[in-house]
Amino acid sequence: MAQKTALIVFAHQTPGSFNAAARDVAVQELSDQRYRVLVSDLYAMKFRAEATRDDIKGELKNLELFQYGDETMFAWMENRLSEDIIAEQQKVTEAELIVFQFPLYWFSVPAILKGWFDRVLAQGFAFSLEKMYDNGVFKGKKAMLSFTTGATQTMFQPDGINGDINIILWPLQNGILHFCGFQVLAPQIFYSPAHSPPAVRTSMLEGWRARLKGLMKEKPLSFAPIELFDLSFQAGFLLKPEVKKEQEQHEFGITTGHHLGKPLPPDNQTRAGSRK
Repeated sequence: MAQKTALIVFAHQTPGSFNAAARDVAVQELSDQRYRVLVSDLYAMKFRAEATRDDIKGELKNLELFQYGDETMFAWMENRLSEDIIAEQQKVTEAELIVFQFPLYWFSVPAILKGWFDRVLAQGFAFSLEKMYDNGVFKGKKAMLSFTTGATQTMFQPDGINGDINIILWPLQNGILHFCGFQVLAPQIFYSPAHSPPAVRTSMLEGWRARLKGLMKEKPLSFAPIELFDLSFQAGFLLKPEVKKEQEQHEFGITTGHHLGKPLPPDNQTRAGSRK
């Protein structure tokens, strides 16, 4: 049996950080499961976050108006992307599992990780109009977010001051990972480790280690199946009328994003099979 590969994309500046400890737990546990574990330590690599003309080797297709998405798509097709992008794309291609380990910055990812998404997940390589969501390029792969927060868990509740964590997660898990076809596993959220005593931090890491032992057997998060939509420009890529009619009988919306004006399905972006 061929050895499986896992990729950890790590975005923290400090080797002694809790994020680094969480990364190390994942490396050790997955290695113990006979995974070949690749780590992209973005700060150590000095990975460039800016999406610019420098990402394309050779002449541009449109010399009058630089359009990054189009130009990188053509460059990917013709093997003209910069070497750092090609190297990361190769890791993605090889990996059955990708874990993104980072601290939550401004309700999102650090700029260096956003740059990884912008530059590595190029059109053609990671998605196309024909290959997105359930039909996405990476539908045979699993991916997940593992991150720390500065705030406590109660602050990210629906009645907490920061608002519902599920809403914060929607653009990342649906708009990036699911959009590219990944089966998205529930996130591993380490709430406020910097303000937790050592015993609590140790318990967090041991909980992560225990979860990793059965991670690949977990069911992915639920998203709206692509067949619910009329996939045409004429129809506006909207839910089919019969689907909207059928949804009237449900108490909650379909997903965090497809709420249809109803209460959000509880824990839709934090727990698999959460819709009631």
